[in-house]
Amino acid sequence: MGVVQEKHYEQIYKQVKNDPYAQSLGIQLTKFEAGFAEAMLVVQSHMVNAYGTVHGAVIYALADHAFSVACNAYGKTSVGLSTTIQFIESAKSGDKIAARATEVKRNYRTGFYRIDIFHEQNLIATMEAVSYRKDHYFIELDEQD
Repeated sequence: MGVVQEKHYEQIYKQVKNDPYAQSLGIQLTKFEAGFAEAMLVVQSHMVNAYGTVHGAVIYALADHAFSVACNAYGKTSVGLSTTIQFIESAKSGDKIAARATEVKRNYRTGFYRIDIFHEQNLIATMEAVSYRKDHYFIELDEQD
């Protein structure tokens, strides 16, 4: 963890956690550190498709939130450039699903992430994602930063 992440951890955490869309779905951020995030949600009855399994858009939203938190954990505004998701298994209403986003590599502007989505210990989807980091910090920096 760099100086900015250590010094401003609480401010960064508060910002990335406060995502209105994720909150509207009931997504909870369960782990957060530089380059890594874990989030979970309980599948509600209105989140399933016509076959009674969790809608792919809900799985994607959970994965995307974990990705967003992981790539913004450094305090600089990062945006998603591309994502590719593979659906492996399904989940149903009442299931608790979790997404774990891990930074694979980061350079000056881009970051590469793998997001695994689980129901219990079963891998139900994977996502690969690329982020672009802007110059702008979304937190207040001190003169020394």
